[in-house]
Amino acid sequence: MKPVQYLRCLQGILVREVLRFVHQRERFFGALVRPLVWLFIFAAGFRSVLGISIIPPYQTYILYEEYIVPGLATMILLFSGMQSSLSMVYDREMGSMRMLMVSPFPRWYLLFCKLIAGSLVSIAQVYLFLGIAWFWEVEPPLFGYLLVFPALLLASLMLGALGLLLSSAIKQLENFAGVMNFVIFPMFFASSALYPLWRIRDSSVILYEICRFNPFTHAVELIRFSLYGEINWTALFVVVGSLLLFMAGALVGYDPARGLMTRKQGG
Repeated sequence: MKPVQYLRCLQGILVREVLRFVHQRERFFGALVRPLVWLFIFAAGFRSVLGISIIPPYQTYILYEEYIVPGLATMILLFSGMQSSLSMVYDREMGSMRMLMVSPFPRWYLLFCKLIAGSLVSIAQVYLFLGIAWFWEVEPPLFGYLLVFPALLLASLMLGALGLLLSSAIKQLENFAGVMNFVIFPMFFASSALYPLWRIRDSSVILYEICRFNPFTHAVELIRFSLYGEINWTALFVVVGSLLLFMAGALVGYDPARGLMTRKQGG
């Protein structure tokens, strides 16, 4: 296989994912309205000034809205990654994914293309959300919008790989919706998306430890620091490690010789 053929494969999967997203407008509005509701209503109820100078990006007091915007941006990535993986279950039921998997391209490359396509679509939603949040007086440095892109990409790939891993273990479409809720809400609420970790530790040490070991927490912190021109190295290592772990599990799950799909069909 020539490199140009690999690029055409990536282009085809990316165009298909974009067209699917464009045709499913309710998916776009659902992904965007959810964090906006949290920002405009929830944050307004808790509008106050927080002193979190222990976190390097914030050397002074900031508004609560400025703190939770990175967490809400990561929530968009989480929901979008799960929705993209939901389409994998749908394609498997309809038979279109089988046609994709029997192509001459390596299976890992096809899954990675799917992951890249879904990530780029979700990142576009995040930037639109950040643009709307700017009118809500959430104004990070202009260079932060550029520096945050690698963090958004890594976080989106990690959460998308988690969705792929889940989709490889779920056979029916209706079962995936329940698993999504079981995964999404605990990951979101047991994280630093809404409150600083030190405040969580003051209220509950057990919850603090859960948040610390939650990969979503580190995705939030990676985006939060990057948006203000800083790097959280611990968060970076955890996100990259989780991405590799989830992707390896997804590759095994979609392997017809060893994966979960084969064992289920055999049963």
